[in-house]
Amino acid sequence: MPLAFKNGGLIFGLIGTIGICLIYVHCVQLLVGTSQKACKRSRVAVLGFAETAEVVFADGPPMLRPYSNIARNYIDFMILIQSLLTLCLFQIFVASSLRDVVNNQQQIQWSTLVYIALATIPIAFITQIRVLKYLVPFSALANTLMITAFGITFYFLLSERISLDDKNFWPEWSKLPFFMSTVLYAIQGIRYVLPIENNMKHPEHFLGVCGVLSKAIGFLTILYVVTGFFGYACYGEDTKGSVTLNLPKENGLAESTRLLAATAAMFSMGLSYYVPMDIIWRRIESKVPEKRRNITQIVLRLVVLILLTGVTMGVPELEPFVGLVGSFCSGNLVVLVPVALDIVFRWPNNFGNYQWRLAKDCLLGLFGLLVLVSGTIASVRNIIALYQ
Repeated sequence: MPLAFKNGGLIFGLIGTIGICLIYVHCVQLLVGTSQKACKRSRVAVLGFAETAEVVFADGPPMLRPYSNIARNYIDFMILIQSLLTLCLFQIFVASSLRDVVNNQQQIQWSTLVYIALATIPIAFITQIRVLKYLVPFSALANTLMITAFGITFYFLLSERISLDDKNFWPEWSKLPFFMSTVLYAIQGIRYVLPIENNMKHPEHFLGVCGVLSKAIGFLTILYVVTGFFGYACYGEDTKGSVTLNLPKENGLAESTRLLAATAAMFSMGLSYYVPMDIIWRRIESKVPEKRRNITQIVLRLVVLILLTGVTMGVPELEPFVGLVGSFCSGNLVVLVPVALDIVFRWPNNFGNYQWRLAKDCLLGLFGLLVLVSGTIASVRNIIALYQ
């Protein structure tokens, strides 16, 4: 979030973050609402993200019905890409944190690439865990470590002397796509929304002005604004892809924060790895002889991790990856897909007086396209610039 405020400025960052969080809440409500209505119309208990897209298209306008399977595959593909790119980000974050701590403490100059390779060794073992219940202890430990790191980071942010003299209050046009992409990346999580709603004891409490979603995103928005504002106000143009990388190197408590956050990210990779591997395995499981499925899964998980490590080593910087994941993946899944599903489900005569819902969805769609196109182009240019 401090990186987002660095690109957006203090005033616009504050306003823009709140605005994007409101758009996120509305788009999630569109997705969940469409899924609930599709369940009733199709007489099924629950639908996942990809299944919702398939059912909506299958029961939609006649010209779109043949594309229901494509819609399902598209959602799976986008979730797969988002999950894999996020895993690359985790690897870079872990390696960058270890680099800063070890190089500083041992007075050596090892590059980020060395730490990416070293971090891949324990990650290879963590990502071999296939049973969800065995990943729960790792996830719980990761959450505990991250909350601790978050508290220490807040201590540093709120205790630093702040000067606003050299800070930007408004964004440059060229940096606006990075701001939107970074906020969307920070708030991403839409692929978990329907599984959570589907497993709630009272799913009717999920939506609404005072529902679970609104309360959760309201709380997160406050955290994002405070972290982003004070993080950029403290570190200015030196703000890095994660605020923990900006904490003072000469302070032992700050060093521990980097280690805590890096360890938390590493332990959480097992759960993050579960989603893309489940999508891949579901598509190839029937083609693998039963006696070879265990070794196939082991090799598959290792090969995918090696490929991700290769990508990470090619672009060992956090900032361009954050923008790319936020623009290309979140622009699609968070904005464009929920809007498209709402339009297809309501077509042609269920948009309210004067077709106001259609007009609103079109405006949201234009925003999603703006984030997708401008943010992706800017991020790719940044990645290319790393090699120049």
